[in-house]
Parts: sequence; C-alpha cells; structure tokens
Amino acid sequence: MAAADDLRFDPWDPAFLADPYPAYDELRQRGRVIHYEPTNQWLVPHHADVSALLRDRRLGRTYQHRFTHEDFGRGAPPAEHEPFHTLNDHGMLDLEPPDHTRIRRLVSKAFTPRTVEQLKPYVRQLAGELVDGLVQAGGGDLLSDVAEPLPVAVIAEMLGIPEADRAPLRPWSGDICGMYELNPSEETAAKAVRASVEFSEYLRELIAARRKEPGEDLISGLIAAHDEGDRLTEQEMISTAVLLLNAGHEATVNATVNGWWALFRNPDQLAALRADHSLVPSAVEELMRYDTPLQLFERWVLDEIEIDGTTVPRGAEIAMLFGSANHDPEVFRNPGNLDLTRAENPHISFSAGIHYCIGAPLARIELAASMTALLQKAPTLTLAAEPRRKPNFVIRGLEGLTVSL
Repeated sequence: MAAADDLRFDPWDPAFLADPYPAYDELRQRGRVIHYEPTNQWLVPHHADVSALLRDRRLGRTYQHRFTHEDFGRGAPPAEHEPFHTLNDHGMLDLEPPDHTRIRRLVSKAFTPRTVEQLKPYVRQLAGELVDGLVQAGGGDLLSDVAEPLPVAVIAEMLGIPEADRAPLRPWSGDICGMYELNPSEETAAKAVRASVEFSEYLRELIAARRKEPGEDLISGLIAAHDEGDRLTEQEMISTAVLLLNAGHEATVNATVNGWWALFRNPDQLAALRADHSLVPSAVEELMRYDTPLQLFERWVLDEIEIDGTTVPRGAEIAMLFGSANHDPEVFRNPGNLDLTRAENPHISFSAGIHYCIGAPLARIELAASMTALLQKAPTLTLAAEPRRKPNFVIRGLEGLTVSL
C-alpha cells in the first residue's frame, strides 16, 4: 500500500481541479490502492482494478441491506439530513439486490433499444432548435443555451413532467448532487435537504395526478406496474424519478461542455471533426474518456478484499477513480492526447456491472445530436471567453462556456 501524504491529489485544490490528470499519473505509479486520510477512502486509480471492482459483489453502493450503521462501524447520518437520505437511499443507484434488481427491471422497460431509438427524431429536432437559437443570437453560453435544456427536456418528457413545471428541475438537481462531493459542507447539505423536500413534494403531487389521469409517460408506467403487483412504493417512485432526472442530464450536460472546451483546446481535432462529421460517434466516446464527467464512484467494502497484497477491511470505503482509469496507459495509447479516431476505447465513464448507467444509449444519442447540430449549423463556432471550472471534483463540469460565431 502507498501513502498519499505527499501526493498532488487534492480534491479541494483549484490547480488540481483545473487538471487532475497529472496527479492521477502519479497515483498510478505509486500503487494499485492508496489510503487517502482526508476522506478516509481507499483510492483505486488503475483501469483494470476499477473495472473488476465495479463487478465485485463483495462491494456495495450501500451496506444497510446487510448491516446496521453500528455493525459497520459508522454513525447514522445527522437527523437534519434525513430528507436527502430518504430520497437518495430509495433510488436504484444506491440499492443492492433484490431491491435494485426489482426497480431496475421496471425502469429498463423505458430504456429498451427500441424505445431509445424512437426518441432520436425528437432529440435531433430539439437539438436543432436550440442550436438555431444560439446561431440567431450570434453566440451565447453553450451550457445554458444548449447543453442543459436538451437532456433536461428529454428526461422530463419521458417522466411526464409538464413543460411549465421544468424550470426548478436543474437547480434542484444541482443542489442534490452537491452531496455527492467529498466531505460536503453544512451549507451544501442544507441546500440538498431543501431541494430533496421540494422535489419530493412536487413529485408526490404529480404521482397523485397521474393516478387519476394516467398518461404514456414513465411515472404512469411505474404506477401501473405497482398496481399490477410489482410492489413499487411511492417513495421508490419518487426516488427513481429524481435519480433518472439527475443521472439523465448531469453527465450529458458536463460531457457536452467539457467536450467542446477540449475541442477548442485541440484545434487540429476540431478541424478534423468539422471536415468529417462521420467522426461524431467516436468523438463522443473519446470526449467522454478524455475529460470524464464523473471522476469518482464510491463503494463500501461488504466483505474484506485484497488488492495487490493490501487487505482492505470490511467497513472501508473504496473510491474508484474513473478519470484516472480513463487515462491509464496500460489500456489507452497516449491517453493524454485527444484522438477522435481512437478505435478501441473501453472507457468506464458509464460505470460497469449491475450499476452500469441505464441511460447510456440515450446519453450517446443526445451528445451526438447536439454535436451534429453545432457542426452543421454553427461551423464557425469559437470560444469567446476562458471558462471557469466548477469548484467540484466528483462531478466535473464548467460554470459556463461562452461562444461566438
């Protein structure tokens, strides 16, 4: 085991947040598992280990299906945080089988290849309309004008959230996702709790309305599945809807702005993409790898494991570094280079195992649609101002991306 005391890995350092990849190189050279005292986590930086551990059933997103907090050597969350944890702990991302299996089976019906394929015309039309607006304005903020509205509208449409109700969705999501950062502050927790309460109340009312007047949306489908005996509680419906909204757009929004910022910094690759739009599918994969929107994914050690001769005890928390794994030279040739023609690209930006992102096919369609629309309708798109990076580590994104034509 290597120590992390003298490493450049520092999730609160602005210089690290600006470019964490050199620190990841150092981590991988130090070893395969490194204990990091500030968060009391075991960092796993290598692609092979991250990929294997995502599939290892000795790890779990939760431990409460097998242990109490006391059994696991941990204290219960503060009582004032309860609304956030109630919301979070009933979503399938933080559940283990059999509950995870039951809920995922129901939700997956909305994400079949056929269903997602049928969404393509709607996604492409919406992407085109958003880019048209950007072009007519002569530029703007790529984040707020294109990157955010597209996936938010798509997932809201799938859930059956009326257009007039969508304005608070992104702020609620942002406040809730703040709790996924390392050692969140009390202010961050308070915002997450408030958003959890407001979002849950809204969805409770929407579920009641859909019980009276069902539609063709996912919430109506979950209600019908419950009525047919699939035992989905109202809290599980609420938590599932919030998870789908948060996961359904956070990665896509950040992948879009991270990706275009990377393209502007690599003008040769941008020129190649503009010259050959058939590169869009491989460009989407490479940009997801090159600047990973989800940098870290946590798992609890349910049963003692050994990594390269180091025993990680039950009760420990593993931090799998997706950003580092996606830059592992053992897997990716010249990982620090942006290469839109990269043929073999087994990035793990969508996770793996039973918690593999259920919306990955839809995210790929959204990313390809917005990229294609921008290439076709805004071929002279240029960066108008140096962007500011969000002061976050786990969910990596920008405050905005100002562009002009």
